[in-house]
Amino acid sequence: MDLLADFREFQALQRHREALKDFHLRQALGDRDRHRAMTIRIGEALFDFSKHLATPETLSLLIRLAHARDVAGWRDQMFSGAAINTSENRAVLHTALRAEPSADIRVGGVNVMPGIADNLRRMATFCDQVRRRKTSGATGRAITDVLNIGIGGSDLGPRFISEALRDVHDGPVLHFVSNVDGHAISRALAGLDPETTLVIVASKTFTTEETMLNAAVARRWLVAGLGERADLGLHLVALSSAPDKAAAFGVKPERIFGFADWVGGRYSVWSAIGLSVMLAIGPERFASLLAGARDMDHHFRTQSFEKNIPVMMGLLGVWYRNLWDMPAHVLLPYDDRLARLAKYVQQMDMESNGKAVGRDGRFVGCGTGPVIFGEPGTDSQHSFMQLVHQGQVIPADFIAVIAPDHDLADNHRSLLANCFAQSRALAIGQTLEEAGGDTGRIFSGNRPSTTILLPQLDPYHLGLLLAAYEHKVFVQGIIWGLNSFDQPGVELGKKLAKDIVAGMAQGTVAAQGDCSTAGLIAAALYSDGREV
Repeated sequence: MDLLADFREFQALQRHREALKDFHLRQALGDRDRHRAMTIRIGEALFDFSKHLATPETLSLLIRLAHARDVAGWRDQMFSGAAINTSENRAVLHTALRAEPSADIRVGGVNVMPGIADNLRRMATFCDQVRRRKTSGATGRAITDVLNIGIGGSDLGPRFISEALRDVHDGPVLHFVSNVDGHAISRALAGLDPETTLVIVASKTFTTEETMLNAAVARRWLVAGLGERADLGLHLVALSSAPDKAAAFGVKPERIFGFADWVGGRYSVWSAIGLSVMLAIGPERFASLLAGARDMDHHFRTQSFEKNIPVMMGLLGVWYRNLWDMPAHVLLPYDDRLARLAKYVQQMDMESNGKAVGRDGRFVGCGTGPVIFGEPGTDSQHSFMQLVHQGQVIPADFIAVIAPDHDLADNHRSLLANCFAQSRALAIGQTLEEAGGDTGRIFSGNRPSTTILLPQLDPYHLGLLLAAYEHKVFVQGIIWGLNSFDQPGVELGKKLAKDIVAGMAQGTVAAQGDCSTAGLIAAALYSDGREV
């Protein structure tokens, strides 16, 4: 596979980048047609790309690069069920989880859609029973609380979506534990009643170390509260592709909800991993979440690149990462319900594209995934936005919701005004004259951003938004020549941790050839300050 820098389309972008050295958004935004020309709508949602360091020629050159890298071909392979996860020889079909049930999507010659529809029906039936309090625990009391134990995609997706949609929760109260730190599981269990708590263990293999350690703690807590002879299976659910292991843990077969190996963890919230979300908001709203993502899938598959939201998001990210040497990207949701958006996208993006080796096993030779971070506005304005305005240039996404789910009109007007003011300030800056001669208040401007306006934050538009980010990550991975669907860095850390924890359990130090790690282990094991 040729290096990105070897493509003549990339070299044309390099020359174009030099030609834009005098470009400034202050002048560019004076063109009244720019906003209209660089805004893409899907239904009532709006994606404004007009505050980017780009001209029509820029976008045309970026699209040529996308064609040269065969983004459309790889996209079509993904949707068709081809094994584009090359390192694991697997299909990548999280999109099938939200496809129309009548679709025909095949893996190994077998249509996967009937199985997906059946799993959704099973999930809906179970959730309806719990939500209507027709499902009771071992003592006959109804389930009122649900504890979801998972990590990575088995936690971040359900936790983020459930918090974003908390205004429409009408089911049991949700609680989440992911970190293996014992403080997390201890705090979660301290406020719960074992008689009325349902524990969901979310692990594809049912061997994930952090999840299974926490699950074992929760199981012991149930035994302590209910008694050795209690039917613990009435308090356990497994989201796993290893039904034998889940059954051995004590989960009843009818409470094991599986998903295929072509569902990656960070893309799994659309699958059985979303059970906790369905319990909270109900099957109908969960179906609306899937529908929003499905509509973005359709948009991504059918729209020309010029009017394709995920393609534009992805290409502009490549433009800044590889032509402007901007290594970070900030997400600024001006809606407190989206407080965890940056953390969710952080895993999606950085675990997918934070790689140096391409699909062909060679080093890619270019910058890849950016550092993703963010916080809600207006909180972010009082923390790191000083740097974003005057320090390193960091492309930004502003996300706002037009119609809130409260009646505090003054608050919402101020929230939106701050969102629009921040993106304007980044774009146009402030001159010395405008700053009244105070050099400390000069702002260079010309700092790029996208603004995303959703009509309301409901399950449909949340699904639409998240699918846009998924496909953005896909586009960038193809441009960079990556397999965006494995995670070797995660696996290396786990492998080393197993050796260390085994040694610590025996009171020995297992870190040969590494004096720093050996010293740290010794400090944790021995109180007498001995060195090893």
